[in-house]
Amino acid sequence: MFIPKLYRSEDYDLMREIIKENSFALLISSVGKIRATHSMMMLNEDDPENAYIETHISRANPQAKALQNGDEVLCDFLGAHTYISSSWYDHINVSTWNYEAVQIHGKVEIMNHDELYAHLDKLTSKYESFQQCPMMVKDMGKEFVEKEMKGAFGIKVIPTEIFIKQKLSQNRKEDDFNNIITQLEQSDDNARKIAEKMKLIKK
Repeated sequence: MFIPKLYRSEDYDLMREIIKENSFALLISSVGKIRATHSMMMLNEDDPENAYIETHISRANPQAKALQNGDEVLCDFLGAHTYISSSWYDHINVSTWNYEAVQIHGKVEIMNHDELYAHLDKLTSKYESFQQCPMMVKDMGKEFVEKEMKGAFGIKVIPTEIFIKQKLSQNRKEDDFNNIITQLEQSDDNARKIAEKMKLIKK
């Protein structure tokens, strides 16, 4: 991901927020050929100094069949994003897109049986806890869960590089910057979220 200095962030709280709110991300690999799979991802910070991404894909997926321990992959998370019209400037310019994104490059570690079970338990708890009648892994019975696990390929991605991008019209003068916020506040949820983010970085 190309990140001009103006848009580069080292805010790891922002990284956590983007991953948490946009967990359905892309797992990208280039073993043999370029492959990409959308999958549910979680940031594991049980050991804060050795945090990693955990996810799983179908064992029938060609990407799962190709990946081995030590292979390089890329986890791509797209956060809030919205179109920025050049009609909102007080001068002629090009339209663009404001967005937040995180890319984590890392090495694959294939999960063992217990790690995959724990991963599926945590992932299920995360999304089922808000349901009216939550169905947790413990409610499904260990025999059933382990049978289903045979079709899952769990991996940990140990980060080697982390890139955080926050492109929020930082290159615009104050009047244009403020007008962009005003216009976004009148649009959809994603646009309003970007407007709120812009307010936070406003000097």
